[in-house]
Amino acid sequence: MSDSDTPEPAGLEGLPPIFSIAKGEVVSVQTYGAFVRLPGYKKEGLVHVSEMSASRVENASEIVDVGEQVWIKVIGREIRDDKVKLSFSMKAVNQGTGRDLDPNNVMAEQDSRRRRHFRDHTGNRITLEAVLNTTCSKCGCKGHFTKDCFSAPGLQYALLPEEDDAEPQQQQQQPSTVSQQQDSDKKKKKKKEKKTKKKRKRERKESDSDSSSGSSECKSKRRHR
Repeated sequence: MSDSDTPEPAGLEGLPPIFSIAKGEVVSVQTYGAFVRLPGYKKEGLVHVSEMSASRVENASEIVDVGEQVWIKVIGREIRDDKVKLSFSMKAVNQGTGRDLDPNNVMAEQDSRRRRHFRDHTGNRITLEAVLNTTCSKCGCKGHFTKDCFSAPGLQYALLPEEDDAEPQQQQQQPSTVSQQQDSDKKKKKKKEKKTKKKRKRERKESDSDSSSGSSECKSKRRHR
């Protein structure tokens, strides 16, 4: 059943009819679209960037300016959060003549279904990060919901890091191990040098004492003679 066959909800009285074509004035230009006011109506409608041209539009200012007169087609009227919202389309109307380029409202119906489908799913999205940070009340581990827990009583499971993630950690640990080994080798070398120096000093002292004792003995012999 199309939008034209559905009964008009209360609160939409006094608005331009659905799928009607009119010429209005651009009163505001935003990145995501332009707001157009129709003569005889207080409520402004939004022309989304996706409804401005058949080609892709990044910014509404590329197509329209404030104060410009444009042809629009009413493609949506709804009450959301106690607010009435009007949706207009420029690509469905010839901007030169005002002729309806979508007389059977095929594009309008497709766009309407796409908008409804998008709204229905945006509130139900769950990111992977949220799941990974969830703690199971059954096993106490992270990464899954309680209803999806497969652990048996007394057993616990945890997420293992990916191999790609583990390799950088090992690579980071290897340089530190090498530096520690180098430091220990330097310390050993210094200790060995100290021992060698002490040994040499000891040998020098002993040789000095031997030479001094030998000279004293020679002197004593000469005195006796």
